[in-house]
Amino acid sequence: MTQQGARRFVRVALSASLALALIGCGGPGKPAHPVNRPPPPFIGAVVSPEPLAGQVARLVLSEGGNAADAAVALAFALAVTLPSRAGLGGGGGCLVYDHATSGPDRGAPEAILFLPATPPVGGRGGDRPAAVPMLARGLYLLHARYGRLPVEQLIGDAQAMARLGVPVSQALAEDLQAVAGPLLADPDARAVFAGPSGAPLAAGQTLVQPDLSATLSQLRLNGITDFYSGALGQSIASAATEAGGGLTLADLTRSVPALGTPITVRAGINRVAFLPPPADGGLAAAAAFSDLWRNPDDVAGAEARADSIVAAWRASGGDPQALLAAKTLPPATLPALPASAAFATLDAQGNAVACAVTMNNLFGTGRIAPGTGILLAAAPATRPLPLLAAAIAWNRNVHAFRAAVAGSGQNGASAAVAVGMANTLRIKTPMPVPVPEPGRAQVIACSRFLPTAADSCAAATDPRGHGYAFSGG
Repeated sequence: MTQQGARRFVRVALSASLALALIGCGGPGKPAHPVNRPPPPFIGAVVSPEPLAGQVARLVLSEGGNAADAAVALAFALAVTLPSRAGLGGGGGCLVYDHATSGPDRGAPEAILFLPATPPVGGRGGDRPAAVPMLARGLYLLHARYGRLPVEQLIGDAQAMARLGVPVSQALAEDLQAVAGPLLADPDARAVFAGPSGAPLAAGQTLVQPDLSATLSQLRLNGITDFYSGALGQSIASAATEAGGGLTLADLTRSVPALGTPITVRAGINRVAFLPPPADGGLAAAAAFSDLWRNPDDVAGAEARADSIVAAWRASGGDPQALLAAKTLPPATLPALPASAAFATLDAQGNAVACAVTMNNLFGTGRIAPGTGILLAAAPATRPLPLLAAAIAWNRNVHAFRAAVAGSGQNGASAAVAVGMANTLRIKTPMPVPVPEPGRAQVIACSRFLPTAADSCAAATDPRGHGYAFSGG
């Protein structure tokens, strides 16, 4: 690691000490400043399910990065600090609002979809089939379309943290306790996630991932092509097969992210964009939000409609708009769905990114591809995809950002986004009340829009979680 990289890591680590002290205390509010000193210029906002990754995103904003840069750095950092829910072996989806976009849609958000995929070629011979790793490819596409800083710089903090080690957060410690038995049965996973006594790492203990650091280093040096069709890709495929995942290099080469048109719903003077299918948690969130905007007191009815529309989509697909317009849908109860992680970023120019990512199970397959440090996500063929849900509200007339909400919480993720966005738009405060269990929300809001009124912006992480919220300078 270069001296510059070491200095950056020290800066993140020092600022993280404050973040860890404030775990669970995130929410709206402004930092105090001396009476005779004006506040620093507004650089943006960050909400993250894990504090250290959030601090990385904040640092990127402070160094001149935009919302896309901050989101890319945050996601790579989560692959190190919260590998139970985010990792190079998994995938997800993001919404992007680009304030500079012109044309008839006046900055309508765009969706970037990189969901964990069942391998199109391999994935049949392993005893624990793995999804095609899609996170890196999706983040590179996000950066290529919207990023400003070199992508190598954005991966650097994650690489340094994996090599030097990070304190285990409360969020990761709880996930480790939940699946310690099967996870630590894998010798490669045990070498990473167990302490000297053989017990799973506890909050505050150091998590070191040298193999993952080496893989991130190769990604930085050789680029995305090497990861999916070069020597690094061949190593990943071979290691995944050794771990029972059954991947081939052809699987990696043929699986690509996609651009999508979000589902858009009107909400008073604003419009709200939701992740589109196949990220059907966004479809469910759009349905629930539409009901709540008409009848804010019927949260139970909105949640039931969200379940019904996901069940209908997963049963037969079809036109999402037709499903949204349907007067009635058969009642449905969804099976227990996998975990995910959600985050959002905003920069001073009013650009915003809201993402949901997943390993398609806590710690994916529970196996690490030997020598790579990559925890393999579970193939969708073996278990259903989670509800990946995120939304961004903007005003077309004044061409400005209003709010971003990203949700997690297994079967409650879609309702978390719907309720979180509806409450934020009506009350003009990010997450004025917690969203329904088991959902968790991450919210950024500018009640008088951005870039026109930075002093109206605030951020909130779900008070029942262990995340991080920042808004300011």
